[in-house]
Amino acid sequence: MTRVVIAEFGTAHDQIEALRRLDAEGFEALDAMSPYRVAEVESYLPRPRLTIRPHMALAGFGIAAFAYGLQWFSAAIAYPINSGARPLNSWPVFLLVPFEVGILAAAIAGFVALLVSCGLPRLHHPLFAYPGIERASQDRFFVLI
Repeated sequence: MTRVVIAEFGTAHDQIEALRRLDAEGFEALDAMSPYRVAEVESYLPRPRLTIRPHMALAGFGIAAFAYGLQWFSAAIAYPINSGARPLNSWPVFLLVPFEVGILAAAIAGFVALLVSCGLPRLHHPLFAYPGIERASQDRFFVLI
């Protein structure tokens, strides 16, 4: 189990000063909470590395290629119908469905990747057990180390 130290401050200036000292001593703050946005705080927090775009691209292109291959296989190999002496593997015919299915798969993969990267759905966080944490949305400033 990971141990977390929570520091509570009355003003944004005190919170920023604590983050400066932690940064100078080599500590890395995990998170900071405040009732409003404090621009200076963001420079001391680690930036999360989101991998949503690669998941979306992989799902979109992968499903689109699968849909194209499925249409080509069904029209050219499994059930070929010669209609008007057209070629069985005419690629312009097969582009609409893979495009739409690829967009749908990318959107679903992006939504799932967003939920996973945010740790959702999580109905209870252990931090909520800390007494006074509800004041982070009212008038207190917190730093989690």
